[in-house]
Amino acid sequence: MADESSRAAVSAARPSDRAATDGVVWAGVWGAVIIGLAVAIGALGTHYLSGRIPMAREGTFDTAVRYQFVSGFGLVLLAALSRGRAPRLLPAFQRAALSLASGALLFCGSLYLLVAGGPSVLGAVAPLGGAAMILGWALLALALRRT
Repeated sequence: MADESSRAAVSAARPSDRAATDGVVWAGVWGAVIIGLAVAIGALGTHYLSGRIPMAREGTFDTAVRYQFVSGFGLVLLAALSRGRAPRLLPAFQRAALSLASGALLFCGSLYLLVAGGPSVLGAVAPLGGAAMILGWALLALALRRT
């Protein structure tokens, strides 16, 4: 009987334990999606855009693809590093992931839109995205320091 009650107690504890050990799973999922999209967008640029857009915009496009890769890998890394961490540390990893993901969206998205002929005001959005990405990496460093 004691064995059954201890199994029931373990089963009841699993949902909260699972949340603590899963860390920032969503960041890994989105990181993989972002990397896959970077491959697809990069291939599109290589095979379709070359010679169709100004040379300066090709550099802008390459920068966007490169930073998209780095951000995607960063999110996958964050997800892996957050697994099994103490529940008190997870908010720090979540803030880092949110900052990195939003920075990638703002930075890369604004550059892609510029390449596609969007208004030049989008050039002012890219630094905000870059700052958010830098903040995400800094927050990851702080989260790792606290472990």
